Amino acid sequence: MANNNNGDVKLIGAWPSPFVMRSRIAFNIKSVEYEFLEEKFGSKSELLLKSNPVHKKIPVLLHNDKPICESNIIVEYIDEVWSAGPSILPSDAHDRAVARFWAAYVDEKWFPNVRGALNASSEEAKNAAVGQLKEGMALLEGAYEEISKGKDFFGGEKIGFIDIAFGSMLAWLRALQVMLGGVKLLDEEKTPGLCKWADKFSADPAVKDVLPETDKIIEFAKLLVAKNKAAAASS
Repeated sequence: MANNNNGDVKLIGAWPSPFVMRSRIAFNIKSVEYEFLEEKFGSKSELLLKSNPVHKKIPVLLHNDKPICESNIIVEYIDEVWSAGPSILPSDAHDRAVARFWAAYVDEKWFPNVRGALNASSEEAKNAAVGQLKEGMALLEGAYEEISKGKDFFGGEKIGFIDIAFGSMLAWLRALQVMLGGVKLLDEEKTPGLCKWADKFSADPAVKDVLPETDKIIEFAKLLVAKNKAAAASS
């Protein structure tokens, strides 16, 4: 049932962004109704620039016209404000710290290599980025085994903070595997836990309508890579 007692809730974003997907998944978990304000590819609206003047990036949550920026901060905000729904962050202080650590790892260490592999100007650079991604997958496999304690998700029986942080990347991860000629990052032999987790996460009611199809991400990624290469050539 939708949570209608939430004031005026808007999300500035774009469908391909994994960082925007985080907010949308969190809203679905909490059954919060919101208005999705879609940004156009290649431009930034006045509302975005006004709402996030520091980073000028999506997503931005507008709650009663007050902006909240940065995807993981937005997810934490959603968890705190709509506390009646299922909890996203763990109740234990140490477990919360661990969840924040791995969410930061995904953003700061793992995802930059997705960009690196897509935009690599040489085979050497691409291979280096893929190698880093594979090392990261091994680390995340170990974290999943330890944190999930044999349950379906990092968050246990239900989707939690790490699930949202890493799971929002799955459409891009699958697209990258195709675009790199069948490179295996989700590998049933090397990352069996993550393979099962990815299937369960993608099929969850809070997620399945948010994660784009792989083909759509591939199509968008090709446009993005072409734009980045054109920008690099003209600079």
